[in-house]
Amino acid sequence: MKYPMEELLPYSLLALFVLAVFYGIYFAKMLAQKRRGIRTRQIGQRKEKSIHTVELLMSMATLGVVIAQLVSIALGWSCLAANARFTGFGTGMIGDLIFLLSVLSMKDSWRAGIPDQDRTELVTSGIYRFSRNPAFLGFDLMYIGVMLMYCNLLTVPLTVFAIVMLHLQILQEERYLEETFGAAYREYKRHTFRYLGRR
Repeated sequence: MKYPMEELLPYSLLALFVLAVFYGIYFAKMLAQKRRGIRTRQIGQRKEKSIHTVELLMSMATLGVVIAQLVSIALGWSCLAANARFTGFGTGMIGDLIFLLSVLSMKDSWRAGIPDQDRTELVTSGIYRFSRNPAFLGFDLMYIGVMLMYCNLLTVPLTVFAIVMLHLQILQEERYLEETFGAAYREYKRHTFRYLGRR
């Protein structure tokens, strides 16, 4: 469904821009770490069954939502008015910015998945002063933003599924961080909210 503002705002290009920026950051960081001998992606690497299952489902969910987004963009499949779609673009760009700040703050400690053997630092500075999981928050906002731009029966359930799986991954990572960093993480957790805010 098209609206008059569609002529002025090419939502397909705006949505693709949101996705390109986000995944450009993701893969650029992964490549930069690979050049330094760091294996960034550690999803499903010889872990206990519950961790492996969540990481596998999370991977499927995040891949599925990208496919749904691209199909919806290609077909121009959206049921929302132009103002909601423009709000989606803004939300997606905020997600991109938060994700960028989280990747920069993590430096070489950034990993996708729970590290199998790597020992990383507990990062509590930068954007991590205001969120324990800003990278996941960035994912969520990017997904929600594109969903608002291309809201349909494909993107809505897959976006919700992806966000739920990312949340389950957060819960697993928090257990790992508490086991690894002990009192330091518990103190950080006491002052900083899971998604956004400080006590």
